[in-house]
Amino acid sequence: MTPPSPLPVDPIAEAKRQWAAHGWGDVADGMAAVTSIMRAQQIMLGRVEELLKPHGLTFARYEMLMLLTFTRTGALPMAKASARLQVHPTSVTNAVDRLERAHLVRRVPHPSDGRATLVEITDAGRELALRATDDLNAQVFAKPGLPAGRLTELVDVITELRREAGDFTG
Repeated sequence: MTPPSPLPVDPIAEAKRQWAAHGWGDVADGMAAVTSIMRAQQIMLGRVEELLKPHGLTFARYEMLMLLTFTRTGALPMAKASARLQVHPTSVTNAVDRLERAHLVRRVPHPSDGRATLVEITDAGRELALRATDDLNAQVFAKPGLPAGRLTELVDVITELRREAGDFTG
C-alpha cells in the first residue's frame, strides 16, 4: 500500500489553532494531544496490519498468539486472556473463533475448573506467530519512526497516561 502524500500543513496544529480561535484555547492542548495519539495509533496499526495480512492475521489475533506463546504451558483460561490483553471477553472469543478455524489454537477443558475453558496454541499457531514476529521486528519494531533516545521518553509519557487512567497499579 502506497502511503498518502504528506500534507503541506499539520492538520492537528491547524485544528489546535482553530480551537483557540473559537474560544476553546484552554483545552486546545488537550484536544491536540488526544488527536495526535489517535492519529499515531492509526499510523502504527496500519503498518502492523499491512505486515500481518499476508500471514492471515490481524493485530488482535497476533496478540492472542503471542500471549499464548509466552505462557509456560501454551494455554490460558479465556477470562485470563481477556484480562491480560485488556479487551472485552467478546473480543477474545471472536479472535479465538478465527484462530481456531485456522487451526492455530484450540479450546480445551480446564483441568481443575469445569466452568472454564482454556485456549491453547497449536504448533502451527506458534510457528506462524514467530514468523510474523520476525517480520514485525525487522520492519516495524526496529524502525518505529523515532530515534532510539526518544522511544523511552515516549513510552514513559504513555505509561504515565495509562497509569493515571487506571490501566495498572504497578
